[in-house]
Amino acid sequence: MTSIRDLFGESLAVGETFCLTLEVEDGDDDSDGDGIEDDENEGAGDEATTPRLVATHPNPESPSDIAVVEGLEHLEGRELPPSEPVEIEIVGRFVGNRIAGRVVGLECERAENRD
Repeated sequence: MTSIRDLFGESLAVGETFCLTLEVEDGDDDSDGDGIEDDENEGAGDEATTPRLVATHPNPESPSDIAVVEGLEHLEGRELPPSEPVEIEIVGRFVGNRIAGRVVGLECERAENRD
């Protein structure tokens, strides 16, 4: 019997890796979808204002896009967002209303997983 967890997991592609084009999230962040802009950095110093990188989920049936929050050390010293697609693994947790993603590589060799 197929559970709702199985169906949801399939559409989110948890554990799969894709070559995705990243974007910097705009300043109007309503990441939890409640109609109120969220500002996690309110009152924080400049060091807490690292831009959040996001990507459109490659699966059109996915109810969520991707917030790239892990593996960011791979992007240190590079232009943000990167001009070329990077390899992102979908992680099984949420950040606001987006599924978390991890940078696992800067080279996208598998053409079938490109966005």
